[in-house]
Amino acid sequence: MQKNTATAVATMGVVFGDIGTSPLYTMREVFGGTHHPVPVTPDNVLGILSLVFWALTITVSLKYVMFIMRADNKGEGGIMALTSLAMRVTQSNPRLLWLLSALGIFGAALFYGDAVITPALSVLSAVEGLEVATPAFKPYVVPIAIGILIGLFLFQRKGTASVAALFGPVMLFWFATLAVIGIWNITKHVGVLVAINPEYAVHFFAAKPLLAFLALGAVVLAITGGEALYADMGHFGWRPIKRAWFYFVFPALYLNYLGQGALLLDHPEAIRNPFFMSAPEALLYPLVGLATIATIIASQAVISGAFSLTSQAIQLGYVPRIRITFTSAQEKGQIYLATINWLLLIAVVALVLLFRTSSNLASAYGIAVTLTMMIDTLLAFIVVRALWGWSWGKAILFLAFFVSVDIAFFSANIIKVLDGGWFPLVMGGIIFTLLATWKRGRAVLNEKLHQDSMPLGAFIQSLDYGSPHRVEGTSIFMTTNPDGVPRAMLHNLLHNKVLHETIVLLNVRVEDVPFVPDTERVAVKQLPEGFFQVVVRYGFKDEPNIPVALSQCSPWGLRYELMETSFFLGRETIVPRSKGGHMPHWRQLLFTFMFRNAEAATTYFKIPINRVIELGTQIRL
Repeated sequence: MQKNTATAVATMGVVFGDIGTSPLYTMREVFGGTHHPVPVTPDNVLGILSLVFWALTITVSLKYVMFIMRADNKGEGGIMALTSLAMRVTQSNPRLLWLLSALGIFGAALFYGDAVITPALSVLSAVEGLEVATPAFKPYVVPIAIGILIGLFLFQRKGTASVAALFGPVMLFWFATLAVIGIWNITKHVGVLVAINPEYAVHFFAAKPLLAFLALGAVVLAITGGEALYADMGHFGWRPIKRAWFYFVFPALYLNYLGQGALLLDHPEAIRNPFFMSAPEALLYPLVGLATIATIIASQAVISGAFSLTSQAIQLGYVPRIRITFTSAQEKGQIYLATINWLLLIAVVALVLLFRTSSNLASAYGIAVTLTMMIDTLLAFIVVRALWGWSWGKAILFLAFFVSVDIAFFSANIIKVLDGGWFPLVMGGIIFTLLATWKRGRAVLNEKLHQDSMPLGAFIQSLDYGSPHRVEGTSIFMTTNPDGVPRAMLHNLLHNKVLHETIVLLNVRVEDVPFVPDTERVAVKQLPEGFFQVVVRYGFKDEPNIPVALSQCSPWGLRYELMETSFFLGRETIVPRSKGGHMPHWRQLLFTFMFRNAEAATTYFKIPINRVIELGTQIRL
């Protein structure tokens, strides 16, 4: 029981940070935002509070916690895991396979937009609490927010292992504070409790359908971060997240929304910042400090999620190799990617300087989240139909119910494209182009290498008629086609006129599972003339280490001694075609740039650089 409780507390700092900071700005944007603010009347307040409750219930509780979180990939969640599951059951349909892959890539691209907007919006919202204390702080809000964000990103390279243990208790205290402030305000206007009744939401739509529809564009802010429950499932599992959500987080969040609604009924002028104005004046500064810490923790979770997603995308072949630093000897998931970190920091600071207030940023938030949620629903439909074996009727009912909610939220946000909603769409489009170009370019490159390679069987057979000089030791050739002769081997034979006594053709494969057990890591096939085919398998969350994998090959008669082994790697130089080719010229140039700037295979696969020989070749796309 104590272990379950500790795990549930730990989820607070990782899983619920994003959705837990939504009360900072949701009610303010609904009633006081720049886009179609809802007049503060008793009927409107109860209608909005009802919409918030049922949005949390339908989208977060039912869709994610009760349904989608059950679609785990060996315990892992997130857009990549869900895409892998969906693609696994559609291998026989190339068109559907391509569509699902594109959806997954676009969903991943949108997540990076979320990773930029969340820190900017949440930290700005917290610091803006200083304006409630005194307007004199207003000129300093943006500089203070930028300073906090720069400090947050600078801290990433040190890793969060040393302070992560504090995240859970701090967020536990944050949610308890939300609940207490909410209850304190509810006692002054107990009537707001009736908002749980869906009739108030229905009546709000019936009385003011256009206003209610437009209000959904701000109500959606209450569920932003709901998709993180699924993305972070691999850290803790479904049950602790489920318990923490239903027993503590959901009640605390909604009590605070009810408290803000109660405050607005008695003091409509509080709409300029209902969250901070709902607290006693004496507690305002401590609450600003606590809110800032909570938003930093929420931002940390999103940034760590971007690192994790990038690592998975590298393994699955959607992103070029990037240097990954492991910041903890105990926690395998504690990683740092300097390239992603600095790109996110530049984007976040630029976003704060461009929009300057959290209200302006709120317009950019909803589109990315609602699109991601819609993609999750579509991919989950494939899983429940093909993998879980649901009937067509039951699966279509699932799809129709949740997609209709997703479409309602998305269409209410699409009208804000010109006022900030363009940012996640543009950023998502750019990242989608990069990911799709890399995936397509690698496929074209591998196809070219496969076409130009000599069949391995014929090559080995030709050695019977006159073998070149064989030298002592082992040569290892990394190849994407274990049944063909690698170009590096042919170049070595052409220039040096020798072959080693033992020749290993090494092929690395990434499976659509998070981790591959060590017992299934390697498969070895011994061939004539001292040749070995070795396949090394990794999951998309495994840390590749070729020397360690090779040390597991001895049961098959392949002895690995580092000082007697040479690794031969091909270094391809991509030459774009001015006309023709398998990709448009601009995509060839983009792929060439990404290819040249990818991290070297020696570093990524932990191959000792003093045992490596690189042989270059030019390839036209």
